[in-house]
Amino acid sequence: MSDYEDHLEDALSETTEPAEPTDRFSVPDPALRREGETTVYDNFDETVDRLDREPDHVLRYLKRRLGTRASRDERGRARLVGSFSTDRVRELIDDYVAAFVTCPECGSPDTHLEREAGTVVLRCDACGARTAVTERE
Repeated sequence: MSDYEDHLEDALSETTEPAEPTDRFSVPDPALRREGETTVYDNFDETVDRLDREPDHVLRYLKRRLGTRASRDERGRARLVGSFSTDRVRELIDDYVAAFVTCPECGSPDTHLEREAGTVVLRCDACGARTAVTERE
């Protein structure tokens, strides 16, 4: 073996696999409970903070996808009219992340939403990609 191949083999043996972009980005599981005919999303504000999105945007998405009425109370909890499972809400939050948070080009969660000429655009702070998103996701 040549010196180059020896050095290359040594370097590769000491190199770790790169972490997936989602490893550093985790969304808390929805903490839901029932209050009569309402499902209370206790950690909604924590979820929204982690997503770095406007609470009204996330709540509008959940309302549309669940086909229900919803509001935020003074404590920042989402109150969804009807009975919804943690799995269903978690699935919708995952769908929201895929549509409105994660960059489709590089997979980074370091993005923000902008409005350009009446279109909502997902702009990636990591790679600079700009992708139009549909508000009716």
